[in-house]
Amino acid sequence: MSSNIAASAATTGRGRTAPPRRRLAPGARRALLVVHIISSVALLGASASVLLLAVTGASTDDPELASAAYRFASTSGLVFGIPLSFTALLSGIALAVGGKWGLVRYPWVTTKLGLLVAAILSGALLIGPNADRLIHDPSGAAAPLILGAAFNVAALAVSTALSVYRPGKRSRRR
Repeated sequence: MSSNIAASAATTGRGRTAPPRRRLAPGARRALLVVHIISSVALLGASASVLLLAVTGASTDDPELASAAYRFASTSGLVFGIPLSFTALLSGIALAVGGKWGLVRYPWVTTKLGLLVAAILSGALLIGPNADRLIHDPSGAAAPLILGAAFNVAALAVSTALSVYRPGKRSRRR
């Protein structure tokens, strides 16, 4: 049995054999890909709605409308942002590890991972706390909330484009 494993193992550039990789079955990969695409694109939409709400709250003279806009932005982050971002993150990692792309084998995959983690951190450190602060004081500075939401939209749009174009060659292993 060990000779079968050694025979089926991939040969590295230095004559050593790498352990065989476990790949997802085609049906499981497609199902996981659907989950990943839906959660990623939905997260982009949710982030765009938070940006719209942040701009609405910052640009109105009506304190009740501003407070409501910030309340909806905060609620949207809790109801949509957190579950969608972690669904996209976990499904993306599973696809990378269980598929042909790998997690750090191709720069576009690694970049997508970094952008999603940055968007999660932006939501946790900028968007959530600032939206909560502005609910109670709508006259406060909304720039951090707007910038955080704009960053998330841009990061997720770039991530979507990377998924379509898949630029760059395979990263060299050292």
